[in-house]
Amino acid sequence: MSEEQKTGVVCVGEVLIELARGSDGRFSPACGGDTFNVAIYLARAGLEVGFASAVGDDPYSNSVLALAAAEGVGSDLILRVPGRQPGLSLIENGPAGERITRYWRDGAPAGELFELPDWGRIAQRLTAARLVYFSGITLSLYSTSGLGRFLAALEIARQQGVKVAFDGNFRPRAWKGDLQRTRAIFIETLKRVDIALPAFDDEAVLWGDPSPESTVERLQAFGIGEIVVKNGPNSALVATGGGKDGHHEFVPVPEVLAPIDATAAGDAFNAAYLAARLSGTIPADAADAAHRLAGNVIRHPGSLLPRSAAGMH
Repeated sequence: MSEEQKTGVVCVGEVLIELARGSDGRFSPACGGDTFNVAIYLARAGLEVGFASAVGDDPYSNSVLALAAAEGVGSDLILRVPGRQPGLSLIENGPAGERITRYWRDGAPAGELFELPDWGRIAQRLTAARLVYFSGITLSLYSTSGLGRFLAALEIARQQGVKVAFDGNFRPRAWKGDLQRTRAIFIETLKRVDIALPAFDDEAVLWGDPSPESTVERLQAFGIGEIVVKNGPNSALVATGGGKDGHHEFVPVPEVLAPIDATAAGDAFNAAYLAARLSGTIPADAADAAHRLAGNVIRHPGSLLPRSAAGMH
């Protein structure tokens, strides 16, 4: 399949049923997950996007598919597993707007995506995309066998001209604190990445990076040609190329805001960046657009902006 024939983006990961505590102390249900949030913001930007995951056949799984449909996210790669149900997260916000999340996801079908009978169809679809996006949270879901199949599928997809974008999104609890296994899996993954979108805070914890520049240097050693290091309210560091031809640029946050809710700011940033790049925008301008959407998201509670506030530009 030629580059011209490839269509759309496939995001790979999980959707959880989220119970978020509101200002009145009550919990209200929603659906969310880092790569699912990215899929929704990409669809809102007008891209053709599909989401690859597995859910159950219960009413909560039906609500995941209903949200995907309402947002224009393709769900033909969301496999249904009879008798199962999605994972659950309980979300509360701390005093500075930071997210405090507790998970119940053991036994959720998303972790078995590449071990289910229909996994080959998912792997095949990855080779037909323009771009595949996933995160460290995605990797944390899978067994060693599932990871082997997923990474092999990425390898084949890249050989066929598919671009791969990855956000490390490191959550120690998701890896049960096993840094050695996490690093080993990340190293294998980074060999198959074209666009890296890490958050500096995560990289510092996982790798001990002292600065965003050192994060760039470490990732460039894997041959990754496009790197954007998100650094909270500070500038994002955009690095393209490598060696003597490399270009580094700090792209400042247009307006530093006190977050109402920092949930999904990084997901919004990644989606706006990728949407801009896929439309031909240069990396620095794409990072500026990404800052703007992330800034909009942190002014509202929850992962998803209300549609009235959801412009990507």
